[in-house]
Amino acid sequence: MSTSVDDALAAALAAARRQLGVPEKFPVEVLREAELAATATAVEPGGTLADLRDIEFLTIDPAGSTDLDQAVHLQRSSDGAILHYAIADVPAYVEPDGAIDHEARERGQTLYAPDGRVPLHPTVLSEDAASLLPDQDRRAFVWRFELDAKGVPTQTSLTRGVIRSRAQWSYVDAQAAIESGTAPETLMAMPWFGAERAAREIERGGASLNLPEVRIERDGDGYRLEIDEGVPLEDWNAHVSLLTGMAAARIMLDGGIGILRTMPPASPEDVAAFRAQTVALGMPWPDDVPYGAYLQSLDRGPVARAVKEHAAGLFRGAGYTTFDGDIPEVSEQAAIAAPYAHTTAPLRRLVDRWSLVVCDALANGREVPTWARESLPTIPDLMERSKQRVRQVEAGALDRIEAAVLHGREGDEFDAVVLRERGDGVRVALLDPPVEATLERATALPGTEVRVRLRRTSIADGVVEFEQVRG
Repeated sequence: MSTSVDDALAAALAAARRQLGVPEKFPVEVLREAELAATATAVEPGGTLADLRDIEFLTIDPAGSTDLDQAVHLQRSSDGAILHYAIADVPAYVEPDGAIDHEARERGQTLYAPDGRVPLHPTVLSEDAASLLPDQDRRAFVWRFELDAKGVPTQTSLTRGVIRSRAQWSYVDAQAAIESGTAPETLMAMPWFGAERAAREIERGGASLNLPEVRIERDGDGYRLEIDEGVPLEDWNAHVSLLTGMAAARIMLDGGIGILRTMPPASPEDVAAFRAQTVALGMPWPDDVPYGAYLQSLDRGPVARAVKEHAAGLFRGAGYTTFDGDIPEVSEQAAIAAPYAHTTAPLRRLVDRWSLVVCDALANGREVPTWARESLPTIPDLMERSKQRVRQVEAGALDRIEAAVLHGREGDEFDAVVLRERGDGVRVALLDPPVEATLERATALPGTEVRVRLRRTSIADGVVEFEQVRG
């Protein structure tokens, strides 16, 4: 990008943040309280804190991550495995109704924007004292699962203690070590775990919809767009979090209090329409194949991409449901096909702090803290508000960066794939660069390739306009 384009993009991203009310920094009283919590919070085993430092945990995250919520240890046994999953003990550092707590409720979750991250908690906590960094004693909630040969938990416990992670792995490096056979025991056991948990997901009627991710990468003073298909370890590791979230939901349902991540099932009409669309696209979903198995069978070609775009339309209406006494009418997350709770990312997501505190109390025969019980009903609205802001910021930033990447190429033609028809036109995905855009009209069907011409770009408001040339 030229200097003028870089400057225009920086101004557009900053303006979008201001318009959406994205906080620029933490109030002084929040920083002061965080500094005190970072130094005053006990991290020595004893009393209610178990000494779990002999467990050889490791973390797996995107390269460069410093806000490390989870650490894992997986050890195969003769008839299954023992899985330990440590989650950062954020509640130990956040005084209920204190300055950090109030600010976190305003923010809701960490915002990852291309022009800078906006953390949920001050970095002295989220990237240091509370983060599960390697070679450091850290407080954590540790889930322990005894798994059978099919990766199904036969016993589950939750212990608050002190751990010490042995290493911080990136997904790419860890995948390479697994494939070369040089990875530690935990990583070498992940392919078995991932395969078994994926099979159990299909059996219960769940499905993982893994669309390729468009990543925004720094390129000097500007940005570039790249398609990232990820590595298999990302899916295997996601199943550790899913298993834990399902266990947390079960504890809360059995205990009669908690907060679930819920989603209603797709209507029969929507399922029938999706099945008909797979036929129209030439990749029919057979009647005798489970939905999850069908999605897993799809390749990465343009037609399969269009099918997945339509499948995404079945996953709608996700939200948070609280209860204290009566079990909610809708308690399952339909895409997972089981009750589920967000509980593994407390450094980056507000709701997880409540899930952990509630589960810890219920699993160990104690009363749920009064502050958590009384404030529980307020969390869904706070999370919904933060989700909307994050979605607006991320979409707005991507739109403006796409406009900047394409600026100066007006009149050029590009190959694209038709994804689906929408109310405002036809959605297409350019093959290079990986930009999605909406055509006012198109003569091609979803899953087919077309040639489009760039008509106009506007970095300030993130607009790119294309027209179909042929296809």
